[in-house]
Amino acid sequence: MFPPLASGQLGQALLPGEPMPGSRILRVMVWNIFKQQRANWLSVLQGFGKDAQLVLLQEAQTTPELVRFATSHYLAADQVPALIFPQHPSGVMTLSAAHPVYCCPLREREPLLRLAKSALVTVYPIHNCQQLMVVNIHAVNFSLGIDVYSKQLNPIGEQIRNHSGPVIMAGDFNAWSRQRMLALYRFAERMGLGEVRFVDDQRRRAFGRPLDFVFYRDMNVCEASVLVTEASDHNPLLVELEPTPGRGRAPGGTENRRYRDLGSQHMGVYISNTVAGFKMVDCRQT
Repeated sequence: MFPPLASGQLGQALLPGEPMPGSRILRVMVWNIFKQQRANWLSVLQGFGKDAQLVLLQEAQTTPELVRFATSHYLAADQVPALIFPQHPSGVMTLSAAHPVYCCPLREREPLLRLAKSALVTVYPIHNCQQLMVVNIHAVNFSLGIDVYSKQLNPIGEQIRNHSGPVIMAGDFNAWSRQRMLALYRFAERMGLGEVRFVDDQRRRAFGRPLDFVFYRDMNVCEASVLVTEASDHNPLLVELEPTPGRGRAPGGTENRRYRDLGSQHMGVYISNTVAGFKMVDCRQT
């Protein structure tokens, strides 16, 4: 589905603040990768993720194989660990072909199992002086009612409301009940987000309801498909989106400067590691 970018476009040394490479159409892969516990997960990433400008992973463990893939194909890998395993933390991870100008980690604890779920808000410069907000989320799973589920969405909503450009919000929303689906759709409506529809809908389901979603604002959906695979207990979502021209532009780069200022305030809560000359930002809250 994703045609290759021009030679050298993906993985070239873009300076911080430079826009996402490639055409106006953004190629996005969304996948709960099941902690890389099944065979062939790497071949799926190599076959379908390497030509996307954005890869939003849930349950991603920082294993050497995944780090090697990220360093080979992306400029930035930002993770919010939800579970701290002895060797490799697991949580949401966003791989991107440009440096983020803003990064906000969020975590919410499962009320019953006391395990954390994570989300990550990043902002990237794109064409026409626009700023793209990307929300990568793994929603809480085991809870009575929707109080904690809605609580996890609230700070995300605050981030979206304060952003004037295009938005992508995607991930594993664990929307397995009618209450959760209603809460999610009401949230999307309040935020002015549309839902990406899949014609041949092979998304992972629980109790007949899909778990993985892609929502968007100020963008047009060019193409959307679901890749059927045994490499995880979830099927990857492959989406192509085009930002709406002229919407959410920041005159004189003011929004870019604003996010740089905000980002500098948050840098103290990140742990940065350099792996083979590639900076991975571990958005671990102190």
